[in-house]
Amino acid sequence: MNETNVSQPTSAEILAPPEMARRRFLARLCLSLGGLCGVILGAPLVGFLIAPFFRKAPAAWISAGKVENFEIGKTVSVPYPDPSPLPWAGITAKSVAWLRRDGQDRFTAFSVHCTHMGCPVRWLPDSQLFMCPCHGGIYYADGTVAAGPPPKPLIQYPVEIVNGEVKIKAIPLPIATEL
Repeated sequence: MNETNVSQPTSAEILAPPEMARRRFLARLCLSLGGLCGVILGAPLVGFLIAPFFRKAPAAWISAGKVENFEIGKTVSVPYPDPSPLPWAGITAKSVAWLRRDGQDRFTAFSVHCTHMGCPVRWLPDSQLFMCPCHGGIYYADGTVAAGPPPKPLIQYPVEIVNGEVKIKAIPLPIATEL
């Protein structure tokens, strides 16, 4: 008799027909392709989430106007462009600060945003208070908390006078300090 090199099937080959091997291959292929798609779609999301930790917040000296345009003791709102606008920001790239002339060459500037939830505060000249209409936060004229839920005083901007012009150092604000 001729001996042929025919190998006997193993017990694993008997139990796993060829269709099962093909199914296992296709399942692994689907899982691999799904994982690859997840990585491709997830990379921009991860970049979006960690980018603020590495990006330096821009600050800019914004001209508020001539010194003689402001009365001593009066608090006025001063509009300025956001120093870090996004291309799609539109009208939200415009911001406002509260500016008060305290003396001949002394000015104080505050953020218009409440430190509780970021709502815009308004100046009440009769009572000499800043008031947040959202949750009843009240600040004294120096920006410290008088009443309500705000956890911190109003954010104060540096102010300088250059060549007879008042300049405010505008910085990006934290969105909310407490929820």
